[in-house]
Amino acid sequence: MNVTLFRSWKRQAVVASAALLAATLSAPAPAAAFVTATAVASYTTTINGDSADVYYPTTGTRLPVALFLQGANVDKANYSEYAGILASYGFVVAVPNHTRSLFGVSGLYPEGAQAGWTVDWAEAEDDNPASPLYKRIDENTLVLSGHSFGAATALSVSTGLCVIPFCTIANTAPSELEAVVTYGGNNVLPGTELVLPVLNTVPVGYIQGLADGVASPSEGETTYHLTAGTPKAFISLTGANHYGVTDGQNPAGAAPDPSAQTLDQATGVETIARWSAQWLLAQTGDSAAKKYVYTTGDAADPNVTVTYVK
Repeated sequence: MNVTLFRSWKRQAVVASAALLAATLSAPAPAAAFVTATAVASYTTTINGDSADVYYPTTGTRLPVALFLQGANVDKANYSEYAGILASYGFVVAVPNHTRSLFGVSGLYPEGAQAGWTVDWAEAEDDNPASPLYKRIDENTLVLSGHSFGAATALSVSTGLCVIPFCTIANTAPSELEAVVTYGGNNVLPGTELVLPVLNTVPVGYIQGLADGVASPSEGETTYHLTAGTPKAFISLTGANHYGVTDGQNPAGAAPDPSAQTLDQATGVETIARWSAQWLLAQTGDSAAKKYVYTTGDAADPNVTVTYVK
């Protein structure tokens, strides 16, 4: 495979230092404590026929797999910064482009079956001597992250059921699934203003930009309150709009957000990726991440407010 170094230690340190300085100047408490210096590499592969970019730490073993489900018609390349930062926290991050027809229109629309496909891919990749991830994957742990349509798809998978239009065939969540985190997602019934309950069987964290003009903060917060399973969290991010998670604003092909973002793009992506990582780590047993999510992280981050139920 053609493996390229994705992010050097120096670049990681610069990004982390910038976030640390910004938070220190803006808040009385110290900034985010989880500064990583892990180099990340990437390569392109296929998962059940879908082209997928894979980001992974260059060191470490028994790495859990994080499947990222894209927003509607947002190409996988637009998530390279987010995926790279998430990977630096110890995840193998798979970002596929999944094309299918939805209501007669072909486009990039994720579906729930991708969770099971990714489990199968991870098992094969861990057994493949030619892979940079040979004998390095934790085949028993899958987590989901999703943006917009992909966030709604992840919520559907979290219930263990097939919910139209976020799946095309009847499927259940794989037993390896342990947690979900979303950005710009909710459980509004398509074509209506009705917010449906989320009958989740795994922990769900909602990260919500407060300047989101596509998936409104009120819809996200209502979905959080209608989420039946716990642990759950609602993590609001001041100044970020619907595309606070992508490499740049309003990616080509996707519906633009009419609401202007006031938070610096790089700061937003780093914050969303950091909180995604800490939520997922906390739900898979990391004690330091639990302390961050439930105790220290909110006070340390001037742009974030956290509501949670353990």
